[in-house]
Amino acid sequence: MNKTSNSPSINFWIISSIALVWNIMGVFAYLGQTFMSTEVLSSLPKAEQYYFSNMPAWVTAAFASAVFSGVFGSVGLLFRKKIAYILFSISIITLLVHQAYNFFIQDYLEIIGIKLILPISTTIIGLYLYRYSAKMSKQGVLN
Repeated sequence: MNKTSNSPSINFWIISSIALVWNIMGVFAYLGQTFMSTEVLSSLPKAEQYYFSNMPAWVTAAFASAVFSGVFGSVGLLFRKKIAYILFSISIITLLVHQAYNFFIQDYLEIIGIKLILPISTTIIGLYLYRYSAKMSKQGVLN
């Protein structure tokens, strides 16, 4: 059986490496939010205190799933494995669940103006990594 795969370009390695760093930053954000001390929480504005104190477990689980599947998806890209596509699929779905809570369900914080930058950029990057892993899989770069 002959198995052929395309060699990845330098852009593939750059994108995969940046994706890993980006998703590791997401893990740190998740850990910082999840294990926030009471001192840090009490130093936040009241609206943010209510937001973090009243976050449902399913939203925290969606956040965790989004960032950890993103990290493992990035590692999958670096190892040129097709599972990266599945992991980025999980990541984008759970990211969208998390964003749906932030924009449509919670009523503690207004997400307007400059507060839109992070949710919009994470969604765009998540969608890009999902599409990129699908494209690399179809091109035979991932096996």
